[in-house]
Order: sequence, then structure tokens, then C-alpha cells
Amino acid sequence: MKEVKIKRALISVSDKTGAVQLAQTLHSMGVQILSTGGTARSLQEAGIPVIEVSRYTGFPEMMDGRIKTLHPKIHGALLGKRDNAEHMMQMKTHGIEPIDLVVVNLYPFEKTVAKTDCTLEEAIENIDIGGPTMLRSSAKNYNDVAVVTDPQDYEKIIEEMQKSVGALSLETRFRLAKKVFRLTSHYDKAITEYLEKV
Repeated sequence: MKEVKIKRALISVSDKTGAVQLAQTLHSMGVQILSTGGTARSLQEAGIPVIEVSRYTGFPEMMDGRIKTLHPKIHGALLGKRDNAEHMMQMKTHGIEPIDLVVVNLYPFEKTVAKTDCTLEEAIENIDIGGPTMLRSSAKNYNDVAVVTDPQDYEKIIEEMQKSVGALSLETRFRLAKKVFRLTSHYDKAITEYLEKV
């Protein structure tokens, strides 16, 4: 069964439960960490070395944070097949370094629209674009990338990595990928149902 050694992780979470502890453990295992916005600040304040995504891509966060991770250096790092020589050559040509682990959870759309005073504008701003895109890219390429959406999975991921010298199994990556598509399907359904009522 193919294992993937986790060397580089991208962490970008709205729900920061357990994120610092996860990042600390990953860092102690020699994993390089990329991050964005508030998550990067939280990790840096905890003394964890972080490469901000904007520094890695060479492109600033902009439009009130709407544009952060929508960049070929991120999605190429997630979608590139490691066993495809052409993909790997293209990644090298364009300075794209593989990302092996993605830890992302989404803007709290349902929590936001559940508030009695929620405006349509506020609801729209809580529709996550970059998060689901990274999740889907990672899950599509589960053969090479592990993707975690749920803080309750952090402990299991770390336990497996500690037992496997920093690697995650294909079985685990496939299980996590399926969880992604359940999540994004539910997320889109919640958005659709809300907008239909407006």
C-alpha cells in the first residue's frame, strides 16, 4: 500500500481548534508549513515557523482576502501527479513544490446564516471559494496528497505519522478524500437552500 511521506503542509482554517498543536507536532517532525492570514498569525504567535502563502506564490492576498490560495503554485502543488514525469517536470520548470498535506476547514456559512440579523451581503462574504477549491484539488489527488477538514481527525493523523515515520497510508488518504466530497456537497447544498429562500 502506497504511503506518502509528509514533507510540506498547508494549513488554513476558520475553526482553529487544535491547529496550533497540530502545527507544532508537524514542525517537530520536520514538516515545512505554509499558511494564510489569521491562521499564519496564530501559528507565528505560537512560535511555529510558517511560510506565508503570499510569499511562496509571490502574489499578495487581495480583495479583502478573497484571493489568497487561488494560484497555480498552490493548485499545481496539489494536483501534480508525483509518478508522472511530465507533471514533475512542469512543476520543476515553474517552481512548484509539492504539498503533501492540506489542513483546511471552511468559512462558517451555516453558522453565519443562522443568525437572525444576517444580511445577504454577510452571507455572500461567508461563501468560501479558495477553501473548497483546495479541498477538491487535494481530494482528487488523494494518491499523492492527504487532506484534513475536521479537527477531530488531527490526533489520528499524528498518531499514524508517528508510527509510520511521517507517512500516511493510501487507505487513510482515500478515507479523508471521501470526507471532503461529503463536506463540499453539504456546503454547496446549504448555500443553495439559503439563496433559494432570499
